[in-house]
Amino acid sequence: MNDNSYPAANSAADIIELCYQNRIPLSEYAVRSECERSGMSPEEVRDKMHRRLDVMGSSISEARKRPVYSVSGLTGGDAERLERYLKTGKTLSGETALTAMAGALSAAEVNSAMGRIAACPTAGSCGIVPAALEAARERLGLDEEAMLDGLLAASAVGLVIGSNATFAGSEGGCQAECGSASAMAAGGIVAMAGGSPKQSFDAAAIALKSVMGLVCDPVAGLVEIPCAKRNAMGAVQALAAADMALARIESKIPFDEVLEAAVSVGRMMPEALRETSNGGLAVTPTALRMREHVFGEEA
Repeated sequence: MNDNSYPAANSAADIIELCYQNRIPLSEYAVRSECERSGMSPEEVRDKMHRRLDVMGSSISEARKRPVYSVSGLTGGDAERLERYLKTGKTLSGETALTAMAGALSAAEVNSAMGRIAACPTAGSCGIVPAALEAARERLGLDEEAMLDGLLAASAVGLVIGSNATFAGSEGGCQAECGSASAMAAGGIVAMAGGSPKQSFDAAAIALKSVMGLVCDPVAGLVEIPCAKRNAMGAVQALAAADMALARIESKIPFDEVLEAAVSVGRMMPEALRETSNGGLAVTPTALRMREHVFGEEA
């Protein structure tokens, strides 16, 4: 493969090998792959991703500045509460983790309020990738171009997931949504921090296998409870997984095998736990009262 060709691969193992053979970072692989798929130039690909970053940046900051409430009225204001708590300087988790949590909650609340978000990889998990990457960017003192490279690297992880598994909670549970987003974010953060493609996929594997089996049980059928808080937790999990990989801790199970196992687990999951709101938190007494309040009907 020469500098003008664009590799195509559907597995983490193949992507890692391609990056190693051609001495390119994971972000460059993502650009070349998208050029091959779409026919765009590298400049057009990066410009497109810049526009996505602008949307992401707005979504992870809007609800931190002022309370934003969902259309249903069930959720809202938590991002602003967390932001105020962060500013007290008396937190347990530390600034980077709290920044990621607040940003992820903000995007989730903006989504629930019918605001503008980037569904990366889904609307229900929209806060994890941008919030985790932005928190890492701030912590590492990087510029926006570095964050763009992180987003591109995250998209390479997403390419493997999309080619071999699913992002749909209705098929694989929330492991397919928030789990995938956390894996993507972890891989992107490692790339931002100068880690290798293999380390990015190690981080992605650590993040995904940590929530394997996570059910999708939205209260009242709305992407609000427990989705918003799972976004916050997913962002922190991505940071933790990235730290482990950057410390040269490997995932003993390769990413491709973790993903295959997650697909298998998703197939085993009862339908009630796959976005139908017929199981899990969605059928607790409080959740059923919420459903009746929103829709004016008994569950």
